[in-house]
Amino acid sequence: MDWKSNMTHWLKHLPLEDPLRIVLQNEPNPEDCFCKNLEFGTAGIRGRMGPGTNRMNIYTVRKVTAGLAKYMMEQGQDAIKRGVVIAHDCRHLSQEFAMESAKIFGMYGIRSFLFKDLRPTPVLSFAVRYLSAYSGIMITASHNPPDYNGLKMYGPDGAQLPLRAADRLADIIQTVESECLLEPPHEKELQQQGFITYIGKQIDNAYLDSLAAIRLNKKVQKDLRIVFTPLHGTAMHHVRKGLNAAGFYNVTLVKEQMYADPDFPTVESPNPEDHATFELAIQYGEESDADILLATDPDADRLGVAVKNSSGEYVVLTGNQLGALMLHYLLKQKSLPRNGAIIKTIVTSELGKAITSDFSVRTLDTLTGFKFIAEKIDEFERTEEFKFLFGYEESCGYLIGDFVREKDAIQSVVFVAEMAAYYKKQGKSLYDVLLDLFEQYGYFQESVQSLKLERKKGLDQIGRIMNAFRTEPPSRTLVLEDYLARESIHVPSGTKTPIDLPKANVLKFKFANDSWLCIRPSGTESKCKFYFGVKGKSIADSRGKLLKLEKEVMDKVESLRDYMGTGK
Repeated sequence: MDWKSNMTHWLKHLPLEDPLRIVLQNEPNPEDCFCKNLEFGTAGIRGRMGPGTNRMNIYTVRKVTAGLAKYMMEQGQDAIKRGVVIAHDCRHLSQEFAMESAKIFGMYGIRSFLFKDLRPTPVLSFAVRYLSAYSGIMITASHNPPDYNGLKMYGPDGAQLPLRAADRLADIIQTVESECLLEPPHEKELQQQGFITYIGKQIDNAYLDSLAAIRLNKKVQKDLRIVFTPLHGTAMHHVRKGLNAAGFYNVTLVKEQMYADPDFPTVESPNPEDHATFELAIQYGEESDADILLATDPDADRLGVAVKNSSGEYVVLTGNQLGALMLHYLLKQKSLPRNGAIIKTIVTSELGKAITSDFSVRTLDTLTGFKFIAEKIDEFERTEEFKFLFGYEESCGYLIGDFVREKDAIQSVVFVAEMAAYYKKQGKSLYDVLLDLFEQYGYFQESVQSLKLERKKGLDQIGRIMNAFRTEPPSRTLVLEDYLARESIHVPSGTKTPIDLPKANVLKFKFANDSWLCIRPSGTESKCKFYFGVKGKSIADSRGKLLKLEKEVMDKVESLRDYMGTGK
């Protein structure tokens, strides 16, 4: 159906009292609401809330959940018997969406273990494993703006669904009848029948007990002065409990941001990658002379950190920098197995690989997305070829203990606090230690730039930009890694070698002197992302190289856009 037919169908079947009717009548762009179905991305669906097939609402949630229910039925009785865990964050309608999902599962005879109150994403991942459930659903839009929500799906290992399962699920969702025609039973009826079971403190306590396993140096002094903000999200309870259990009590909370609020009123974006997000935390830090500032995103899977530099000013560390610090501390403190391995993504800094080689530890690369890191952990368990030590990605996502199979900001807070306390005893801040790493391994520096192109014409432009770089690599390219063709090409000689990673529309260019560029369309937004990495002899040298590389690439992108038209 075209968008007008879709809208007519909705208006015909929406209950007269449904508030979405009124919203739809005042919708300035109904075509965008109904022009397509919300796309099933790397982990599920995500989008703006509102009426229509291309928006997040109870009807699109019902349809996607029905698809997962049918997928579980296809897997057999064991999947149905084990059931699904459902959690939600603090966003608008998250609790309602979680209940709609539970009701749909009950309609298909599948039991739901439902968190009645909001929970962090890593606790959902932990709960799937703890309860031996077959699947999990997390209602969240992570760090997106307030008018967004989403639904992420997890498999029996507590990780986001792997590619094959996700592709099959996407196909099944397309076979589900119209979302407007799905009418699940009432909550009380399903609860009486045993299809909805509420869970909570038992899971929380088990998760918090598991945090003890990630502590490497329990004798560190606990006088560390910490400022913490959950950015109006879900992390407050678990972070406070985790820090206290580890002996850290000198914690100042950013009061304006400590309570859950779906509008995130004090920040432009609730993303700890964004340095502006730390504005209030820095004020608190200056008032309390804090050693370290910690910020988690709304669903508590990402952690941002700020520390004092040599001038006493707070500096927000990048995800790459914090990941390198965590990795180096872990390798120094941990008893390392002979087959230890760390896992990072292809867009994560090469500083990590330089560090691991110094400890005779293997570094494995995956595609962008923590699901691929979790998939490797599962592979390690099956083959016993490697022992998982640490996983991370440049976008502030880290995992220390594999009792969770998703990036985990709560684990990371406890681990980083211990690390900062350890170095404080030596008279060093984490910034001092970072400079030591640069001096030892090279001054690595990275950046990301995004090109946002809405509507179909914009998406066509992204495709053309990818094709232009694929057919005409930058002149200094030594190696082109084409993940769509799954081959690495040594450009001077033309020699090709296979890439043993899943197919993806991603290009990575490697230049001389350890510089590189990676280009990929976003899996969750209408963006094309450009990742840059360089290695210099000093901070000034690496900054200069980074700016030069950025300009060279983005000038080419702009010239391509001028040639193709702006797409606006």
